[in-house]
Amino acid sequence: MTTGHHHRFRTRIRTRGLRRTTVAGVVLGALALAGVAPALAAAPVAGPATAAVRAPAPATLTVTGTGRAGAAPDIAVISVAVEARAKTGQEAMAAQSRAAEALFAALRKQSVADRDIRTESLSLFPVYTQATDGESKVSGYQASQSVSATVRDVNRTGQVVGAVTKATGDAGRVDGVTFDVADPGALRSRARELAHKDAHEKAAQHARLSGHRLGRLVSLTETDSGRPGVGAVPEASADASGVPLAPGEIEEQVTVTAVYELL
Repeated sequence: MTTGHHHRFRTRIRTRGLRRTTVAGVVLGALALAGVAPALAAAPVAGPATAAVRAPAPATLTVTGTGRAGAAPDIAVISVAVEARAKTGQEAMAAQSRAAEALFAALRKQSVADRDIRTESLSLFPVYTQATDGESKVSGYQASQSVSATVRDVNRTGQVVGAVTKATGDAGRVDGVTFDVADPGALRSRARELAHKDAHEKAAQHARLSGHRLGRLVSLTETDSGRPGVGAVPEASADASGVPLAPGEIEEQVTVTAVYELL
């Protein structure tokens, strides 16, 4: 081997070794980068801390509104009772039955429909008296029946009461009269509208006085109102042809409590 040929061989060996060394370095570098990449991906990114900020709750206003609506009554309910006393229960019940038949006949004669006549209660019980020795003894029996009758012509109410007392005599008793409207729904709806209007007007005024604007309605509560009560009826004699009565006016009242937002 000549000197020039030997030199080329050594150079080739060195070149191959350099290539192997370079390839190994590239591989090691890639492995190192591969190991670092997951760590970089897993590391959290530092940034400014953020906190949830809640908007302040809006101010609210609570008001109460009242609405009243009235109308003339168109029906009257008469509460009547018949009662009788006798030595025995059978006799007392028979006497009560005769008085009740007279009552029903008088009502029908006054154009009160059968569907508007109703027995509310029927009772039979012993009557006790105290003897001289202090003991209580049964001295007889009392039978009674309570009846309600609806008169749909209010102007005839007094006439019906007079006819009833005349027909039943001493066995009859008028317990009371209630004037009302047959369909209170329309009256109550009108009262409810007025209650809403009253509440809204109050809320709008409060908002204006406090320098706010009235917002949405948050909640609304309605309070039930009472129905008209029973009116007392004066005593009528057995031969009365009619009893003067004052129907007056039926009033429906609705109260609402409203909560509004203030803007």
